[in-house]
Amino acid sequence: MRRRRTTVAAAAATAALATLLAGPSAGTAGAAERERLVIDLATDTGAFHGGAAGSLYGVYGDGVPSRNLIEGMHLRTVSTKAQDGPQHPGADALEMLPPFVDSGGKDVYIYMTDIYRGFPYQWPGADGPARLADFKEKIKKQVQQVLTMGEYKDHVVYVPFNEPEGNMFGTGEWSYNKVSWLKDPQHYFAAWKEVYHLIKGLDPDARIAGPNTSVLYSQVKGFLQYAKANDVVPDVMTWHELSSPAAVRTNVAKYRQMEKDVGVGPLPINVNEYGHNYHLSVPGQVVQWVSAIEESKIDADLAYWNIDGNLNDSAVEANKGNGQWWLFNAYGQMSGHTVKVAAPHPNQQYTLQGVATLDEDKKQSRALFGGKSGDAEVVFEHVDPKLFGQTVRATVQEIPWTGQVGDSAQPLRLADQELTVGSDGSVTLPMTGMNEMSAYQVILSPGGNGGKPAEPSVSWRRTYEAESATYTGQGYSRNGPEGTPSDVGKFATSGAYNVGGLRTGSDGVLAFDVEVPQDGTYDLSVFANSYNLYGLVKEQGPTNVFLRVDGKDPQELRLPLGYKWVVWGHTDTTVKLTAGKHRITLAAQDPDLGVTKGDAIIDKIDLALRDEKVTAPAIHEAEYATLAGTAPRYTYASASGPGAVPLPKGASATFWVHSPTDGESTVSVDHLGGGHASLALNGEKLDLPKAGGAKKGTDTVRLFLSGGINKITVTGTARELVLDRLRVTPSKGTLVPTVHQAENGTLTGAAKVTDAYTFATNGKAVTGIGDGKANALTLDVVAARAGRHALTIRYSNAEQAPATHYNPDPIARHADLSVNGAPARRVLFPTTFHFNNFWDLTVPVTLEKGTNRLTFTAEELPDFDGDTYNQYDQRSPYAPVIDRVAVTPLAAK
Repeated sequence: MRRRRTTVAAAAATAALATLLAGPSAGTAGAAERERLVIDLATDTGAFHGGAAGSLYGVYGDGVPSRNLIEGMHLRTVSTKAQDGPQHPGADALEMLPPFVDSGGKDVYIYMTDIYRGFPYQWPGADGPARLADFKEKIKKQVQQVLTMGEYKDHVVYVPFNEPEGNMFGTGEWSYNKVSWLKDPQHYFAAWKEVYHLIKGLDPDARIAGPNTSVLYSQVKGFLQYAKANDVVPDVMTWHELSSPAAVRTNVAKYRQMEKDVGVGPLPINVNEYGHNYHLSVPGQVVQWVSAIEESKIDADLAYWNIDGNLNDSAVEANKGNGQWWLFNAYGQMSGHTVKVAAPHPNQQYTLQGVATLDEDKKQSRALFGGKSGDAEVVFEHVDPKLFGQTVRATVQEIPWTGQVGDSAQPLRLADQELTVGSDGSVTLPMTGMNEMSAYQVILSPGGNGGKPAEPSVSWRRTYEAESATYTGQGYSRNGPEGTPSDVGKFATSGAYNVGGLRTGSDGVLAFDVEVPQDGTYDLSVFANSYNLYGLVKEQGPTNVFLRVDGKDPQELRLPLGYKWVVWGHTDTTVKLTAGKHRITLAAQDPDLGVTKGDAIIDKIDLALRDEKVTAPAIHEAEYATLAGTAPRYTYASASGPGAVPLPKGASATFWVHSPTDGESTVSVDHLGGGHASLALNGEKLDLPKAGGAKKGTDTVRLFLSGGINKITVTGTARELVLDRLRVTPSKGTLVPTVHQAENGTLTGAAKVTDAYTFATNGKAVTGIGDGKANALTLDVVAARAGRHALTIRYSNAEQAPATHYNPDPIARHADLSVNGAPARRVLFPTTFHFNNFWDLTVPVTLEKGTNRLTFTAEELPDFDGDTYNQYDQRSPYAPVIDRVAVTPLAAK
C-alpha cells in the first residue's frame, strides 16, 4: 500500500528531513540561506472555504469518475454543458447532477450555450434577433427540464452566456451582429435582461451567473451598472482566469472595488476556468493556484483542456487518483479557519507558496505548500500553548507528481516527529531536498502524550532522467523543452525533456546507469507515453518495450497510452539489485522476448528500495481522518499517533484508502476500547461483527478494495469506542475470486467472440454487445454464500466522437447489467484509449447462494425527454469489449 512512484531526486532528502525534525526547533542555524514560509497561527483570515476544488467538464456521468473520487476530492462546484448539448460526449448537466450532489457537491453551473455545436457557438438564424429568439426557446426548455429534478434543482446555477465578448456578442461569423459588446454593449445588455427575466419567470428561485467573460475586462463594471439599473444583477459573478495565481488575487480585489463603486454585492464569485496544461496534474503547480483561490474566498473550476470525466487530469481510469487528486483530498480535509501565510516571494508564481488552517476544536493546524526545489523552512508562529502545549507533533507528507494518467498511492510520510515549541512560540521545520513538482503537507497537533512516532514510509529513492541516459541505435530524438513557465500550453515533464526512439522497427536501447546502496528488491517506475491515435500505436495499442538489468533478467513492459503526446503515466515493476552500480536498459528488441510494436516516449525512471518501510501496512491515523460528530483527543498515552478519536453512537471517522489493484486487503482497526463501531466500505454498511470492545485491541477484517480510491467509514454504535487508527495492506487467500471468461458465456444476437485483441486473456474477448437488448452476453456465476460481492469486469473501450475543437472526445460506453433477471443497472466504462488496452472496473452486486445469472446488454440512451437521440455519435449504443468477469465476496471477518 506504499507509493512506488516518487519524484524527489534523492533519498538523502528524506533522511535529512527526518534527522533535522528530530533536532532542536528554536534558533535555526543557516536560516539566512533558506527561504522561509511563515505561518502565523494568530492571524485569522476567514473561515476555510474549499473553493479551489471545482471542475469544468470534469464529471461525465454516474461512475465516470466514481463517486469515491468526487467525494474524496471534496469537489464543490462543477461547470458543465446543457443537458443533451452537442459540444462534447457526456457531462450532461442533469445526468451528472444527482451523483455529484449525492457525493457532497454544492453547485452545478449549466453552460446554457453548450446546447449548440461548435466554438464559437453555431446558433442558427438569419440575423441577431432571430438567433436570440432560437436561443431563448432552448433556454426555456432547459429550465423546464431542471424543474423536474426535485430538490436537486436547488444545486443548479444557470450560466446564460459563455465568453460572450468573443462568441455570441463578439465580431465573428456566428455573432449577433459582428460588433463586440466590449465596444458597443447595447445588444448584449438587452439580451442579458431578456434572458434573465425569462429564467426567473420560469423559476423564481433560480440563480443566474454571469457575465462569464474570458478575462475580467474593465467593461464588467459597465455591465454591473446596467444590471443594477435594470434589476438584473447576477446571483453569482463569473469570469475565467487563464492567467496566473497572482492574477486571481489581483482581479478579485479589482472586482470587489468595482462592486463598491457601483453599489452592488458583494456577490459570490466563481472563476469557472483556471490553470493551463503545464499546471494541471502537477501538485507543486496547482497548490499555488489553490493558495490564491482560498485566500480570495471564492469558488473556482479547473480548466478543461483535454478529456471530460477525468476531473481535469485528476482522475485515472474510473476510480484512481493521481498526485493532483491527492492534493485536493488533502485540501478538502482542511477545516476551521485559514491563517496568514507569508511566502518568501509573495504572490509570485513558480515560487514557494502555501495555504494553512487552524481548527481550534480539533487542535490541529494543516499547511499545504510547494512550488520550489531545494531547501526551505516552514515556520509556525504563535503556537498557542493552550491548544498545543509546549510540545507539538508534526507529520510531514509529500504528494508527488505521478503524471496525468498515472495512479498515485496516498501521500508519502516523510517524517513524524515531536518538537519543542521555542521560547518565542514558534516551531521551525527544515525541508530538505524539495521537488518543485511535488506538494507537501504538514499536520501539527499537540504532542508529549507518549504516542510513538511513525517511521517514514519511504527510504532510499532516486530519479533518472531519460535525456541524461545513454541511447544507442537508430531513431533517437530528444524532445523538448515541453511545458515551461513561458509555454504553459504544453504539458509538464520531469526535467522538461523526454526521449523518443523506441518504436516499431527500431533497434534503439536507452540505458540508465544507476547506483544503489544495498542488496534488495527495488520498485521501478517508467514514466512514459504513447499517443493512442498515432499511426504506429493504432495497430497494437500499448507500446511494448523490454527491460533488462546488466543485460540479464528480461521483462516485457507495456507502456501507458494517453489522449495526446506528452501525457504521462507510469508502468511499474520490481528489479533485484545488489549494492553498487548497474545498467538498466529499455530496448525495442530482445533476443528472448521479441520486438517493440508502437511508438513511445520516455520521461524518466524512478527507483526506490522496497524495504520494510515500503511493505509495512499503510497507517491512517483517526485524528487525521474526516470526522463527523466528534473531535480528536490528545490525552491517550497508549495511542499510536498524537491522539485518538472517541466515537459515541452516530459519530464517524472517514478514511480515504488506496489500493494498487482490485482485490483483497487486510484492514486492521486499532482501538483503545470503550464501545463498538460498524464499518462501511464505499458507502455500504458491511455485514460484519462490530469492531471494538471494552479494552484496547485490534479487529482485523478482509475487505475487497477497488483499485484506486476507497472510502472506509467507522461509525460508533454503542457507548464510546476510542478509535486509534486503521492499518491497511494488500493480502490474499480469504476473499478468493472466481474468474469467468466472457467467451465461455452465452452470446445472443450480434454479440460474438473475437480474437482481434491480443492483450485479452487467452487472446479472446466478446464484442458486439449492445445496439439493442437482443445482442447480449450472459454468464452464470456461482456464489458460495448469499450477499454482497465485487464484480470485476476486465474491459476495453476506445470509441471516440468527432470533435470540433482541441478537446479529444472519447465516449464512455455503458453496459446494462441485470442480475438474476432483475431490472438492469447502467454501468459506465471510461475510455481505455485503445480496444487492445484492458482495464478492470469493479461494481458491487447482491448474489444469491449458488448459481446467479448475469446479463450484459446495451442500447443508446435517448435525450432527456426520451423522444430524440444525439445526432453527432456522442452516445454509444454499445457495451465495451468484455474480456472476463471475476466474482469476489466483498468482506469477511
